[in-house]
This record gives sequence, structure tokens and C-alpha cells, in this order.
Amino acid sequence: MKINPNNFIWSIVNLLRKAEIELPEDVKSALIRAETIEENQVAKSQLQAILKNIELAKNHGIPMCQDTGIMIFFVELGTEFHPGFDLEAAIKEAVILATAEIPLRPNAVNPLTRQNSGDNTGIGIPDINWKLVPGNQLKITAAPKGAGSENMSALHMFNPKEIEHIPNFVLETVVNAGGMPCPPLMIGVGIGGSFDAAARLAKEALLEPLYTPMNSFEEEILEAVNALGIGCMGLGGSITALAVHVKTAYCHTASLPVAINIQCWANRHASVVFGGEE
Repeated sequence: MKINPNNFIWSIVNLLRKAEIELPEDVKSALIRAETIEENQVAKSQLQAILKNIELAKNHGIPMCQDTGIMIFFVELGTEFHPGFDLEAAIKEAVILATAEIPLRPNAVNPLTRQNSGDNTGIGIPDINWKLVPGNQLKITAAPKGAGSENMSALHMFNPKEIEHIPNFVLETVVNAGGMPCPPLMIGVGIGGSFDAAARLAKEALLEPLYTPMNSFEEEILEAVNALGIGCMGLGGSITALAVHVKTAYCHTASLPVAINIQCWANRHASVVFGGEE
């Protein structure tokens, strides 16, 4: 299926606009529930402020956080979908336009010189993750990620005999993060693959709907995290995290990579689908 490249670019601009301004309903519902059950009054007031922030962002059409993040995309490209133009170049052009139109804070800098590109693009940015899938659809998910939570993430190459240490690694990561990543958190855990694959799994886990049932392993970690008492914005309380989601992949027999990707309360992401049944 062919699509108009200009229409595609503006669809991606609007996708980024939605991701930056409107929090997904599952995340918003989880925050509302957290505010309802939180008994610590300081934490409760912070959750109320977060919910007010979400409301104001949507009503005024402005990003919900001053850190509008770096631009990350997950692309599922159907093997029968043929756009007829350079998708990567079009997504990059959309990021440049979105930076000016929404607007977005220019966050992309050279890692060594720290020179800012001014438009949220540069070598390796936007970060586009491609996956070939059957069919004639193109699905693109935008997941802008801020530095406050990303900086608190961690990866460790465990000995294969140390599987039982994984929950403690998650807890240690959350303790070290404290209030820096703006809890309540969503915690993505990637187990297996390779060094880099584990990190990608952890980030993909953050896209799981919060209503997806957690297994016993995930529930035990979530319960332990919330027992830490870090609470909303690190000010104490019973809700430090809203969910823990784990993704796994087969790994080398001598290896056990484990990555933890921390996400703040603003778990921003939105998707758009092009094509489909004809």
C-alpha cells in the first residue's frame, strides 16, 4: 500500500503531539486509583497535582512535562506494506516539524561536545526500532523518554546461577533512584537476549498496558517495591510503582543479562496504524 509522504509526515507530527499532551487512559486510570488508595496525605496531594497537570496539558494542548524527552519510535512494518518513500527520513522530518510546531524542547546533543542540534535529531536520533511482521499494515508507536527516569535505569550481566538475585537488583535500582525519576513509576524489566537486547526488552515492557495481568514474579517485585515507602515524588507513601512488566528472550548458556528501564508517572506513548485489509 502506498501513502502520501506529506500526509504521513503530518500524521507522525500529530502522533507526537498526542503522546506529549495526552497520557494513555490505562496510565491515567492507574494514577487515579493510586490517588484513591494512597493514605499518606503528602503523597496524595502530589498525586492530585499530577492528575491536575494531566488535565491542564490536555485542555490547553501543551506538553505535560517540560522534559519532552528524546524521540523513540517502535515500528512494525508489514512485509506486504510498500510505502514508496523513505520511512526513516520521513519520521526524522516529522520530528523536526514537531519540535517547532508542538513545540518540543530541543534535547538531542552530541554526547561528547554537548552541542545541541536544535531540532531533536542527530546521529542515531530519532531512535527507530524496526520489526518486520506479516501483513500489509504499518504500525508506529511514539514513546518520548525523559532523562530523569532514563538516567535511573540499569543493566547487569549476571552469572546464570544468580537468577534469584534479579528481584533484589530491581529493588536496589529503585532505592538508588529515590525520587529522581518522579514516581510513581512503571518498571520495565528485560531478561535474556544479549547486552543490548535486554535493554530493548526492558523498554518495550513499558509499552505493555497497565491492565495487563502481572504474573506472580512481577507481582512479588511490585509488592516489594511499594514496601520501600519511597512514594510519590520520593516524599513517602505506599505507591512507589504502578506496575512491573517483564519481557524475556533466550540467551547464551553462559549469560544472564538483566536490564531495568525506569519510567516516570508520565508514561507517554501513542500509536498510529496505516494500511490494513483492502
